Order: sequence, then structure tokens, then C-alpha cells
Amino acid sequence: MEDERSFSDICGGRLDLQRRYYSPSCREFCLSCPRLSLRSLTAVTCAVWLAAYGLFTLCENSMILSAAIFITLLGLLGYLHFVKIDQETLLIIDSLGIQMTSSYASGKESTTFIEMGKVKDVVINEAIYMKVIYYLCILLEDPVEPHGISQVVPVFQSAKPRLDCLIEVYRSCQEILAHQKATSASP
Repeated sequence: MEDERSFSDICGGRLDLQRRYYSPSCREFCLSCPRLSLRSLTAVTCAVWLAAYGLFTLCENSMILSAAIFITLLGLLGYLHFVKIDQETLLIIDSLGIQMTSSYASGKESTTFIEMGKVKDVVINEAIYMKVIYYLCILLEDPVEPHGISQVVPVFQSAKPRLDCLIEVYRSCQEILAHQKATSASP
């Protein structure tokens, strides 16, 4: 079963959450951000090139225009490949673990996998970032101290969804964690 809902991020931008239910023990959540705006890309490019043209008229050196074009192209490629994330995915399978994938605008993907045996809990935490924001995070069990937490892994770091979206994902994660604990406890 699959459904899609729209939410907003902490700045008011639109986010789309696709929920895929494969089984009671496996769910996937895809949070998609808006694509790169052609209007903002054009505005930044024009501003850089106009500044370069202004310097060219003062210095009468054509290397300034060439450098501006080169720097703009390199900056755009770097932004698309290393910064702009189009989609973040959380896949949770009770017998295996949790996989987090970030898909960049350039097509590059970054994937992190956490074994279910290391997961202590999934919680919604709050942070102060000019205002109070909420984020979903995975608490990893400390191998030395059984009641301790070794690491806190934030989820959906780029999209920064609001609390209503996080609650939807949190509830599903808690259902799967409860299902996993019930199946591991039964003989």
C-alpha cells in the first residue's frame, strides 16, 4: 500500500511524504523536497555575471569575465553534487535494520545502514535553532553500557520537516519496533 501527503518544512516550503507499506514489519518513507528553481538559478547567475562585467569595465581585463563564468559553473556543479538533496528515504525492516538514503540533485546517492540490534529507540527530539525545531533521530545502544546510548543519528537532516510530518513517521517506526520486540521475545 502506498500513499502520499504534503507537509511543510521549518521554513514553510513544501515537502511530499510518500509512505510505502510492504508488510507489517517493513515500511519506507520518502521525503521529497522541491527541485532547484530556475528563477533562483538565473538570478544568482545574472548577479555574478553583472558583478564580473562591472569589474571588467573598470579593469578592462577579459580574464575577469572568463573567471566569473568558470566560477559560476563550478559553483553550480558543486552545489548540485554536494549540497542540494532532492529526496531522503527511510526504510525500516524489523528483522534487518534501518536504511537512510539521501538522493542529491546530481543523481548521487548516499546510504547509511544501521543494524536493528544496535537500535535502542526512535525518538523525536527538539533543538533550538533561532526557534525550537523538532527532528527525528535514532538512538543507538551502547555496547558497553546496556542502558546507555552510544550515538544519536538524526533522520531527514536536509528536509527539516515540521512536527506533524515527524509524528507520522515516528508512529510507524514505533509500530515496527514493537513488532520486532514482540517477535524476538516469543520463542
